[in-house]
Amino acid sequence: MQALIGTGVALVTPFKKDFSVDTEALTRIVNFQIDNGINYLVVLGTTAENATLSQEEKELVIQTVVASNNKRLPLVLGVGGNNTHKLVEELKTRDFSDFVAVLSVSPYYNKPSQEGIYQHFKAIAEASPIPVILYNVPGRTASNMLPSTVIRLAKDFKNIVAIKEAAGDIVQAMKLIQEKPEGFLVISGDDMVTLPMVLAGGSGVISVIGEGFPKQFSKMVQLGLQRKVDEAYKIHYQLADAIDMIFEQGNPAGIKEVHKLLGLSENTLRLPLVNVNADLSNRISNFIKDLQ
Repeated sequence: MQALIGTGVALVTPFKKDFSVDTEALTRIVNFQIDNGINYLVVLGTTAENATLSQEEKELVIQTVVASNNKRLPLVLGVGGNNTHKLVEELKTRDFSDFVAVLSVSPYYNKPSQEGIYQHFKAIAEASPIPVILYNVPGRTASNMLPSTVIRLAKDFKNIVAIKEAAGDIVQAMKLIQEKPEGFLVISGDDMVTLPMVLAGGSGVISVIGEGFPKQFSKMVQLGLQRKVDEAYKIHYQLADAIDMIFEQGNPAGIKEVHKLLGLSENTLRLPLVNVNADLSNRISNFIKDLQ
């Protein structure tokens, strides 16, 4: 899928100081991505603090992004969870006309076997009216979707078109790239290993750091896809400290601090997530000043 090659970003949900959804800030963030070279937007991924949004708030986020994007970039919608039946119902009833694909995280907390993961995504593939991106993030789900399971799903279901691979394991990523069927995309879900994954044959990234520094990060990915290795690594090392910093005290606390310092939104999070501390805020602030 050409629409998913390059740099996608997992959008945050900005909140006002009273914890309500800040639609004006979300519009600013969407425009900031579009104006600075991002290729597609992911709505209601993990970075959106999905777990603390009501159904009404999720619909408001979707409407705001669809309206502010105004068909300029492809949109991907996060539709994932650990209740397979509930997800199938949503996939059968939701209007996906504004989206090119769904991003669906491997079931968390339940810790299914590899066969359980396969059956879960089989049900999703059969129910989804649009292409499906698998999402493997063992640090959040407590189970690793093995390359053999991913390849089996990719071969068995034509509408499973990609994986967001965020195990942070470059060897596992290379195994996926080596064995995947033609046309299946391996997308980095880990900002720090994005460039090595792209150079190994990956298709790009669904990024968090890219949402704060879209111009630089998307340029790095494009240079990687063009095999301009030295130029790409120069940008990678420029941003490496920032990548560490934005995840140091949890996601999306770090990237929301970046957005506040850039004047895009408040840095409000909903419990159990909390703001970064003053020390980290100062370090992020100094990084932004040095980069500019």
